[in-house]
Amino acid sequence: MKHPSMFPPWRLWLALCLWGLGHVAWAGVVVIAHPALRKVDLVTLQRIYTGKVIEVGGVAVQPVNLHAGVPVRQRFLNEFLQQSDDTYQAYWTVRRYVGKGTPPRELGSAAEVISYVQNTAGAIGYVDDADNPPAALVLMRR
Repeated sequence: MKHPSMFPPWRLWLALCLWGLGHVAWAGVVVIAHPALRKVDLVTLQRIYTGKVIEVGGVAVQPVNLHAGVPVRQRFLNEFLQQSDDTYQAYWTVRRYVGKGTPPRELGSAAEVISYVQNTAGAIGYVDDADNPPAALVLMRR
């Protein structure tokens, strides 16, 4: 007879699979910036990504997004801007229509975001915590 506290193999497999899914779903988002933007708080970050702040400490800000539908973009918008991707895109559609600016530039991969941020004065972006290079200036992490 089996000991009652032992997991049957299928339960252990299921627990590991669910843990793996949870681990992927809850991966962190890291906001990175060019060294010229050392002091950016959450409110300023929100204002940068909504086009309300275009300069920080005398440096023109160059925010970048990943393409719509990329999971880390969705996590960034939810965690830092408290918006869905649809709401964010609608916001920028109206803002552009009334002549109040254009949305942040969109890049195709974390590698492109990292390269752009490291090589462009005033650049700010976000990547998955797993993609964050050790030398990057991390402003925020969630």
